[in-house]
Amino acid sequence: MSKIVFFSAKPYDKAFFTKYNEADSFELQFLETHLGPHIANAVEEGTFAVCVFVNDKLTSEVIAVLAEKGVQVIALRCAGFNNVDLDAAGKYGIRVCRVPAYSPEAVAEHAVAMLLTLNRKTHKAYNRVREQNFSLNGLLGFNMHGRTIGVIGTGKIGMAFCRIMLGFGCRVLAYDLFEDEDLKALGVRYTAFEEVLKAVDVLSLHCPLTPDNKYLINKDTLAIMKPGCSIINTSRGGLICTGDVIEALKTGHVAYLGIDVYEQEERLFFKDLSGSIIEDDTIQRLMSFPNVLVTGHQAFFTDEALSQIAQITLGNLYQLDAGEEPDPSVILV
Repeated sequence: MSKIVFFSAKPYDKAFFTKYNEADSFELQFLETHLGPHIANAVEEGTFAVCVFVNDKLTSEVIAVLAEKGVQVIALRCAGFNNVDLDAAGKYGIRVCRVPAYSPEAVAEHAVAMLLTLNRKTHKAYNRVREQNFSLNGLLGFNMHGRTIGVIGTGKIGMAFCRIMLGFGCRVLAYDLFEDEDLKALGVRYTAFEEVLKAVDVLSLHCPLTPDNKYLINKDTLAIMKPGCSIINTSRGGLICTGDVIEALKTGHVAYLGIDVYEQEERLFFKDLSGSIIEDDTIQRLMSFPNVLVTGHQAFFTDEALSQIAQITLGNLYQLDAGEEPDPSVILV
């Protein structure tokens, strides 16, 4: 029986992967620690695959150790792969697969939820009412209807977000290297990146993180945006230069910021740090703003998404273990 070792594993990972491990086809081992140089040697000889998540670090050093152990596959249970040295994987003959799409509506709906929460201040109203404070002072929002929404990246998640915002009666502008004809037919207008920034009231990021777009949102691109703009990021933390956005928040140039991802999130997210002193001054500064909403990479976290992640990941591994080739969309190496 082929063995799969899971890193960054949480109770919900164990529950869903165990459920969909049909006929116990694989031996599953779940480790809570993230994968990095500190733990790579713990992988036993003959392990067929390691299954990793967004904050696992698969550097060339780690991949070399995995190759020595006989690992044949690195299975990402997520869409992004910026944390994997693909060149090293190819060099050592290790296959890399991923889940390119899993319930894109889950992430899109969370982005909308963050936007509505910031705008209508429902999180503040909830706390007030629990303290028997029914005052409306400080809770003023604005209508989404008629606002201009910018969407960077119109893959499956960006497409789902566009459809929702069109349903609100918003004008939707988009930027992507590949324009989607179905979205255009629905009324989404594609334009240049700078033109999107200039025109929008709300900017939502739905693109992968690549070396070319790191810090896509920085002091220069922020300067192009209208004063009082709002930014939502449910993609990757590295798309935003956090220090520059903090300065824009301080001056009021950015009215609202909602982030489900953070550049240094591997030190924080998916952990209970309620009894700890967080030494990251940047995230502490962000959370001190009343117009900033931070969630801990939970946009994907629905029953439907976790079911699809487990089924697709195990399906990829079933095929590779049987010497078959999965769909090209899931194979990176």
